[in-house]
Amino acid sequence: QVQLVESGGGLVQGGDSLRLSCAASGRSFRGYTMAWFRQAPGKGREFVAGISWTTGSGYHADSVKGRFIISRDNSKNTMYLQMNSLKPEDTAVYYCAVGPRLLTTESGYGFWGQGTQVTVSS
Repeated sequence: QVQLVESGGGLVQGGDSLRLSCAASGRSFRGYTMAWFRQAPGKGREFVAGISWTTGSGYHADSVKGRFIISRDNSKNTMYLQMNSLKPEDTAVYYCAVGPRLLTTESGYGFWGQGTQVTVSS
């Protein structure tokens, strides 16, 4: 069965950097899209970035372009989100997900990890 496990969250100050990891197992991900979403307190899940597992081509939401970079290491079955220049508004639980296509809505993804908390203080 598919398992996605996020790690790397924590408490940081504005301007700091973090790298989140999503360890994937249970299937071949060739031909699929993996993505990062986030959910702030009292809000719905928001698309952050997505990537083709096969090609490595990524897409980033406007809110994080120039600050966050999505990547994957096929040899480790791990996806990453490098987060730079963090802002308090980036505070959220960050989730990884897998689906058949690159979509920006959570309904497009069938499998989810448990999430990792990122808190950015001012």
